[in-house]
Amino acid sequence: MTNIAQAASQGSQGISEAGRWPAGGLVVAVDGPSGSGKSSAARGAATELGLRYLDTGAMYRAVTWWMLEHDVDLSDTDAVASAGLLLPVELSTDPAAAVTVVDGTDVTAAIRDRRVSNAVSAVAAIPRIRGHLISLQQDIIARAAATAGGIVAEGRDIGTVVAPGAAVKVFLTASEQARAERRSAELAADPGPDLTRREQSRRDRLDAPQTQRAADAVEIDATDLTLAQVIDLIVGLAQAKRVRP
Repeated sequence: MTNIAQAASQGSQGISEAGRWPAGGLVVAVDGPSGSGKSSAARGAATELGLRYLDTGAMYRAVTWWMLEHDVDLSDTDAVASAGLLLPVELSTDPAAAVTVVDGTDVTAAIRDRRVSNAVSAVAAIPRIRGHLISLQQDIIARAAATAGGIVAEGRDIGTVVAPGAAVKVFLTASEQARAERRSAELAADPGPDLTRREQSRRDRLDAPQTQRAADAVEIDATDLTLAQVIDLIVGLAQAKRVRP
């Protein structure tokens, strides 16, 4: 497990000013809107490639879950930031066991709740929280690239802000209906695709500033693709990069 509270004290050593990663480490960045399937695809690709896996969204969700559990007013950005910067969060980078723990509580399943999904955009938009977590994400990526052969990292801002030097960048998308159906199936309490689509549209609007395709990203439309097909495409891009740096 990676303790991101401890990682904060280490900073982002190992990342050059150009955002490049240590030689020999393969970094694959998977971005895309909510419900596009990027978590499942990135995790599957990491498994196939024998790399570590980072779900950056789990960090924001973990912080959001804690705020909701402790009745912190999410509109009070100072209160959220002050508490969030001190939260002990542990995140596994093993694609076979992607576990998230916050303040000693395993929240792996709890952070997929609709309550968290509908509140996480507000927390993620707070500059101090975002800057703090991006720094920690970059540290995790750099250490995985230096010591574990590389990592598949997914989430918003991955290809443009968090890992601009990633060797492989994928922007995964799908139709609004397909995304709603997938998101509905993932939620702990399935509200149905219609309500999920409305909530998803709201999240799309809120997350738009962070959901930007990197200029050098390969776009994959997963609307009519199976998860296995998407994973194969990402793995193919990564393997090509390994052969031709």
